[in-house]
Order: sequence, then C-alpha cells, then structure tokens
Amino acid sequence: MASGDQEAGASTSMDVESSGAEAAPARPLFPALKPQEMFDGKVQFRKVPVPPHRFSPLKRCWMEIYTPVYDQMKIDIRMNLKARRVELKTRKDTPDLSNLQKCADFVHAFMLGFDVVDALALLRLDDLFVDSFEIKDVKMLRGEHLSRAIGRLSGKGGKTKFAIENSTRTRIVIADTKIHILGSFINIKVARDSLCSLILGSPAGKVYSKLRAVTARLAERY
Repeated sequence: MASGDQEAGASTSMDVESSGAEAAPARPLFPALKPQEMFDGKVQFRKVPVPPHRFSPLKRCWMEIYTPVYDQMKIDIRMNLKARRVELKTRKDTPDLSNLQKCADFVHAFMLGFDVVDALALLRLDDLFVDSFEIKDVKMLRGEHLSRAIGRLSGKGGKTKFAIENSTRTRIVIADTKIHILGSFINIKVARDSLCSLILGSPAGKVYSKLRAVTARLAERY
C-alpha cells in the first residue's frame, strides 16, 4: 500500500512538472532596430571644424572625401562655409549608425594633415585609431633645441619618418610641435616609443636597431 501511494505521488508530481513546463511562456523574438528607429527616429549629426590651413586642401580634395562618405557609407555631408566646418548627418537608408562616427573620424584625420588615401582606411577597418601628442608632453624644449628635435623626427628628406612608418605600418604627421599617428593600437605604441626616443636625444641609428628588434618580435607573435 505504501509503495502504491509513493508511486501515485510521484506520478502526480511528474504531471505538475510537465504541465508547468508546458505553461512556460515562449521566448520573445524582437527584430533588430533599424538605424532610423534608434534615438526615437531623430537624425544624428557630427560637426568637424576646418582649420584655416586645411581650407584649400579641403576644396581641392572635396570630391575624394564626398564620394566614399555619401555613396558607400550612406551619410549626408556638406561644407558650411559660414561656420567653416564640415557637417555630417544620417539618412533614412544609412545601414549602420556607427558609419556616422567613422565618417567624422575620416574627415577629422584629413583635417589633421593625413592624405585622403591613408584616412580612407578609417572607413574600411575597425581597429584603426588616431593618436596625437606634442613634443612638450615628452620633454620641455625651447628655441634651437626644439628645432633640432623636429629635425631628428623627420630626418634628412623625411627619411627617419618614412622608416618608422614603413616598419610599424603607421602614418605619421609632424605639424610643427604636434605629432599625429594613424594605425592600430599596438603599432601606434611602437611608433610613439620610437618618436619619443628621438625627442629625448637618441641617435637615429640606435632607434632603428631597437625598432627592427621590436617589429621582428611583433611579426613572430602575429
């Protein structure tokens, strides 16, 4: 009798569990939000100021900047002559909202002095960044000491700068005392270390040998 009661109790508990499992609500499936549905359907803007010395290059290269932004990334772009800035905004057919920030970074890189061809990589690759610093951030230099440091960074005919760019797969712009580096995170770090060594007074030959060792180590790792 006891075993019969136990079996009956077990069967009722199984029934309760099975009915509970059946009663569980189905997992909801929501379709992905379209870009125009985010932010309550409001249009998103970005504004990039144009420095005075980049106004002429911008006019000269406008179509090279406009075509990939408007046709490929589906972002509206215009030049505000009164405010002297480039304005970007999303469209109804913009496939991804991140395209707006990518285009803003692309235009900003051009304003810093990078070529359009180099800056275009920011639109096509996700792991590229622009890092900027000043010579005075590394060492306080004045007068001829500052001029010599800038000369060491460039080298004769830009030889040192090109050597660092090619070995680290980055692009470097030296604009007076400001230095801008375009590349991946690890490559920017290697290039910045080499430039800092040159600013601190290391001879170019010593920097080259250290750079060769570091790039060879990176090549083995990746």
